[in-house]
Amino acid sequence: MSDEETETKPFKFVTGFDARFPNQNQTKHCWQNYVDYHKCILAKGEDFAPCRQFFLAYRSLCPNGWTSRWDDQRENGNFPVKLDQ
Repeated sequence: MSDEETETKPFKFVTGFDARFPNQNQTKHCWQNYVDYHKCILAKGEDFAPCRQFFLAYRSLCPNGWTSRWDDQRENGNFPVKLDQ
């Protein structure tokens, strides 16, 4: 395959419908799923299957730059949300 022939793979959004976020701008939806996922795994553990839906949703909605910045903030202790409550 040459440089000009790049293969693109289909991407499936796995977000589901959430009535709290009916608008086209899904920024808040992205943020809420990220927070819900991390709250869920802290409360129930990573093996708890329902947490996976939050993970799939935020991975589909959020740009990688945002999630990596939020991960850094969580690690440094300056994330703006208390996830253990």
